[in-house]
Amino acid sequence: MKKTLEKIKRKANYSAQIVSVGVMTGLFAGVVVTFFNVLFGMAEEFSRGYYGYFRDHPAFIPLLFLALLLGAVVIGGVLRFLPLLRGNGFPQTEGATRGLLRFKWYRDLTGMFASALFLVFMGLSAGAEGPSAFIGGSCGAGVSDLCRRDPIVRRFQITGGACTGLAVALNAPLTGIIFAYEEAHKRFTPEVFVCSFSSVAVAVVIRGVLLKYALGMEVGPFLSTFAYPADTGLLFCAFALLAALVVTLVAAGFYHLLFYVRKYFKRITFLKGTAKYMIPFALAGAAGLVTAFAMGGGEHFIDALGSGSEGGMSVFGWPLAVAVVVVVLLKLVTSVANLAADLPCCASVPMLAMGAGMGKLLSMLFVLMGMDPALADCLIVLCMVTFFTTVVKAPVTGIIMTVELTWSFTFFLPAVICAAVSYLIGDVLHIRPLYDRLLDEMLEEDVSESMHIVARVQVKAGSPAAGRAVRDVLWPFTALVKNVERGETGFAPSGSTVLEAGDVLTVEGTPHDREEFLSALTATVGDVLGYTESTAKHT
Repeated sequence: MKKTLEKIKRKANYSAQIVSVGVMTGLFAGVVVTFFNVLFGMAEEFSRGYYGYFRDHPAFIPLLFLALLLGAVVIGGVLRFLPLLRGNGFPQTEGATRGLLRFKWYRDLTGMFASALFLVFMGLSAGAEGPSAFIGGSCGAGVSDLCRRDPIVRRFQITGGACTGLAVALNAPLTGIIFAYEEAHKRFTPEVFVCSFSSVAVAVVIRGVLLKYALGMEVGPFLSTFAYPADTGLLFCAFALLAALVVTLVAAGFYHLLFYVRKYFKRITFLKGTAKYMIPFALAGAAGLVTAFAMGGGEHFIDALGSGSEGGMSVFGWPLAVAVVVVVLLKLVTSVANLAADLPCCASVPMLAMGAGMGKLLSMLFVLMGMDPALADCLIVLCMVTFFTTVVKAPVTGIIMTVELTWSFTFFLPAVICAAVSYLIGDVLHIRPLYDRLLDEMLEEDVSESMHIVARVQVKAGSPAAGRAVRDVLWPFTALVKNVERGETGFAPSGSTVLEAGDVLTVEGTPHDREEFLSALTATVGDVLGYTESTAKHT
């Protein structure tokens, strides 16, 4: 009985620690990411204004491109000094949550904060959600470093901070929490849930208080101009299925075009590689002069497509269908260039914007084929989910995001159908998750070899691993439990094998950092009895 009470007490203390670090991370990240997103919106509005001036005064357009050229040089210098900023924020954050990359939080946080604001200020097609996740993860790393937490708890805090960043950027708390399982860790553990939930819950409250009471801003759904009927009907599912097929093929084309272009961008070495940044800056300038809808993340474009939009959408007085096609193409080209050049700006909302544009075009066609015009907004949202799911390969995140962005469950079933279709066709077309593939390329560029470690570690009573199944333990990334010695016997464990205090485990892994790998094993399992090390190629 006494041992049972002690075991319950240890678990309660550990859970309390996870909740406390989650709350601290949520407080810090909630404040920082909220102000980042407010400034991001202000910078986007300002860039739309001065681009409008250049459109009205074409004689000054050369000055705009001169400024963009200088901006590319500035960003090139920043990325040479802070290489971890290269990318849209999600790959780096996922790498940090898995222990593959390490944040130097004060430097990386300020660097991403300033770089992302600078890019949207210059008029690039840039979303705030990737940098927000990166900044949130950096805040989690900062709280961990200041509190001197062990490597495992540090990963929990980075995860909680990243979830917080995404939740605050989109005003979508469940999407942020699901991100921890489907993208960051690709697995469920109780600690990840507790830390991410506590971080997101606190941060969302902080966001609401700051926006409403401190800044006097409205807090509402992301898609405020969209309207949805009470019921979609079975016929609409057929239209949604057809739309999903079309949008999935276009999204797959975007995905393969991106990695085709990346190969050529990597070959650009002029001005120590800075020249490759001039391409997306120049494309952004040209796109912004055509229409302001091509700038920023794409929220204004998506809002303009809703049936409740007051101003509607107009580009040079062109017919609506032509204007939408132009904006979608501009978004596609600029997003490919941004991702190919590894600029610190995200393409998730631009991808949603491309899906929304395609949804608008298909809804116009389907209305002629007999679809109820009142369902047009629903189809636009479903196309957004389809495009996102095809490229990112995160169907659950996409479905939950749809519900939270619209504050409606009206088309939950059609959303599931579209996500399933896009995911299956994506597999057939050899599409890997976008952010996983970008992370792999980042790691391949970093180093070509890593160490292979075989360690023997003894399970300590009261450790996070004691009394848990192997699959429920958050192991260091790449770690595999190859053997369990229990008393006089040894056996190869399965995922359901429950570890007991005193077990001696043989754990293999190919980490980038030996000390962090061994420290994580110690914090998770117990004392490391010994290890051997050899060189291993990255896979």
